[in-house]
Amino acid sequence: MSETTERHGGDLVAEVLERAGIRHVFTLCGGHISPILVGAKRLGMKVVDVRDEAAAVFAADAVARMTGIPGVAAVTAGPGVTNALTAIKNAQLAQSPVIVFGGATATLLKGRGALQDIDQISLVRSAVKWFASIKTLPALAPAVEKAVRISQSGVPGPVFLEVPVDLLYPESIVRKWYIEESGVKKSKSLGSRALGLYLEGHLYRQFRMPRVPVPDVDLPELAVPFGDDAERALAETAELLRRAERPALVVGNQTMAGVRDPAPLARAIGDLGIPVWLGGSARGLLGRHHPTQFRHARGNALKEADVVVVAGFPFDFRLKYGLGIGSKAKLVSANLSRRELRKNRRPDVTAHVHAAEFLQRLSRRVGSPGAGRWDAWLDVVRKREAARDAEIAAQAKPDGELVDPLHLFLRLEEKMADDAILVVDGGDFVATAAYTLRPRAPLSWLDPGVFGTLGVGGGFAVGAGTLHPKRELWLLYGDGSSAYSLAEIDTCVRHGLAPIAVIGTDASWAQIARDQVDLLGDDVGTTLVRTDYHVVGDGYGGKGLLLKDPSKVDETLDEAIAIARSGKPVVINVHIARTDFRKGSISI
Repeated sequence: MSETTERHGGDLVAEVLERAGIRHVFTLCGGHISPILVGAKRLGMKVVDVRDEAAAVFAADAVARMTGIPGVAAVTAGPGVTNALTAIKNAQLAQSPVIVFGGATATLLKGRGALQDIDQISLVRSAVKWFASIKTLPALAPAVEKAVRISQSGVPGPVFLEVPVDLLYPESIVRKWYIEESGVKKSKSLGSRALGLYLEGHLYRQFRMPRVPVPDVDLPELAVPFGDDAERALAETAELLRRAERPALVVGNQTMAGVRDPAPLARAIGDLGIPVWLGGSARGLLGRHHPTQFRHARGNALKEADVVVVAGFPFDFRLKYGLGIGSKAKLVSANLSRRELRKNRRPDVTAHVHAAEFLQRLSRRVGSPGAGRWDAWLDVVRKREAARDAEIAAQAKPDGELVDPLHLFLRLEEKMADDAILVVDGGDFVATAAYTLRPRAPLSWLDPGVFGTLGVGGGFAVGAGTLHPKRELWLLYGDGSSAYSLAEIDTCVRHGLAPIAVIGTDASWAQIARDQVDLLGDDVGTTLVRTDYHVVGDGYGGKGLLLKDPSKVDETLDEAIAIARSGKPVVINVHIARTDFRKGSISI
């Protein structure tokens, strides 16, 4: 295998990424972007090639969430970019710092009908925090530096850099493409000479012209300092908590943005002593069991609370657009986004700052002001929590013709390792898991986020497994969602990753069907078959297990854990029974 030693644009990209602390690049190969992959490999980065461009971006998203460092994906031009678009939008709505490099046709051929040449910028514009189309090699490294900074500053989010192919390959190769293969050297005609001069000028501008700065970014929230307004909000919140009888804390996904060491944040929340509900990437922040952490009856608590602190969580459908919080409660909102601070509900106190910093400062200022005064309130919340857990356990059926999903998850909850990572991708089956499974540690729960995107599972598992190849990794799929990314088992086999994929197979898009049938009397478009997903897992080089018998749940889970520990990915095809556990949970 020959290897050029001439430096090229891919090397420049890789050098900037390395300086930023980035150690992984996720991709599906394409000629437009090959130099980025080669440059990254030369510098010791792990290049992980997947089976779908969306999975590359999902994997980068997972890395970003779990490390606080931007995740990086490189996709080829045209369909590579369009395939990645859903995953880019998912990262935007999840506020994940992701950098996507999109290949593009040569600068000289743009708009002339070259292979895979489309207007990519118009497509990605609304899905990213910032974008740029690079025109010259001297502008390339500064643009990547800006992309790294913008992706993680203020409200994090994805950025897109379109990099034409002739800025990435070595100059000698590009010169050959332009000069030798155009035929101008062999022709003596006046037209050919004029074309040759034009091409030489174009090459000079690409490779030699002084850098033209990438345009400044008009984003007012690139830096969110803890200023006087935030200090006033902190003082007001501390006073509200000192007087509170029934406080409640909701911690959302954004609270974890850029948090590389979650331990101080976890200690701060614990020291406050407020009943807390965690959402999104914040799930697991306080470990499996914590005396002030709750999962159930959040709606009741927020209606009864006299002070509610919402940290890094928008007032969207999950909080009933703000109406889920009692109208008489004193409401505090801390958020990096000015828009999300007041969207749908106007708080009494707003702090336009990073929610994690706000909570840590709040804890240092007030400690646990309850001093026993909140014991009665905590008892109320704990009794509700215990009652709901008992109700769920009572509904679980250990016997039957097929496996009851509640029983499956209750057994899995007891068998997961203390360092287990959970990736969830599905509707009804995954939502059931959220009621029963307790994330073990901070940054160990990966769900799509507010976009509700199916198909995140394979990419998330690849990203999480690449970061933590020795940790136990569970990938929970609905049978509908599994088809989006089950091919990434092949990626896992090739890269030595060993997730345990659990597919809840009920031959239905159940989350939609349970409402559609009741409301409209027709199951059209919602029926599947009990496909042999375990055989698919075998075909991709993993180990497939079929689980139909409820009495073999423990045995099958134990076998899967043992196989994964040996370094082989597992696909458990669980034939689950239909249940009414989530009846009425409409999905719109």
